[in-house]
Amino acid sequence: MVFGQVVIGPPGSGKTTYCNGMSQFLNLIGRKVAVVNLDPANDALPYECAVNIEDLVKLEDVMAEHSLGPNGGLVYCMDYLEKNIDWLESKLKPLIKDHYLLFDFPGQVELFFLHANAKRVIMKLIKRLNLRLTAVHLVDAHLCSDPGKYISALLLCLSTMVHLELPHVNVLSKIDLIESYGRLAFNLDFYTDVQDLSYLQHHLDQDPRSAKYRKLTKELCEVIESYGLVNFTTLDIQDKESVGNLVKLIDKSNGYIFAGIEESAVEFSKIAVGPVDWDYYRVAAVQEKYMKDDEDLDLGNNKD
Repeated sequence: MVFGQVVIGPPGSGKTTYCNGMSQFLNLIGRKVAVVNLDPANDALPYECAVNIEDLVKLEDVMAEHSLGPNGGLVYCMDYLEKNIDWLESKLKPLIKDHYLLFDFPGQVELFFLHANAKRVIMKLIKRLNLRLTAVHLVDAHLCSDPGKYISALLLCLSTMVHLELPHVNVLSKIDLIESYGRLAFNLDFYTDVQDLSYLQHHLDQDPRSAKYRKLTKELCEVIESYGLVNFTTLDIQDKESVGNLVKLIDKSNGYIFAGIEESAVEFSKIAVGPVDWDYYRVAAVQEKYMKDDEDLDLGNNKD
């Protein structure tokens, strides 16, 4: 089994910076990482790219040849990638033996809750290469300072979770900058746990632009709460402890903890994250016991 992350989120949420910082952190704790750039509009990569979609199709060429804008061009590129999935599969096969994969996707949010091309690309890779992927959805933490934008972010996260059908972790990125956008109306826990959204109604009513949509906003909040799927974890990509907590959460969601983790990773997590609520050594011991039992059973069958 091969593990990895599908990194998505609106433009400016920090996806490329995340892939760069996450790859460095994972290398630090002993994992070999391959970053796969599937954003044809990303022409300034701060990380070393193992696979680059621009080797297959370029957004500028698509826009010029088909007279498309950036959004239409990205939809075309995802459709072209889906039809040439064999190209991407051939590029990934040499990496899946010993690498952890980070997929850096475009920031056009419609690709992940409206159009099906990106989802089909992901599902084909999962099926063909036996991947275990978690969708890491980045949302800029500054949206918490505006109730209307925060509710929009919640709707986006919920729609994406339902559409992609992957293990999913929603992340408030750039949490270290949140104070620079003004004082929050509530404690940060209110926004990460997505508690009773009716408390936002008062703040929305104070804005004349949103007051006339009071009924619509209330019903949208009820939809979000009725699903009960959305919550957030926070991230400061420059803080090792923050990144370590996120890695632990992602490892639980995609099952990496069951595959065993290098000793250096376990020791690092104890230092950086503090006490953990999962005993990696115990899981590895249980796995080893079951594997030994299976071998003994096979030997017994062979004797018969």
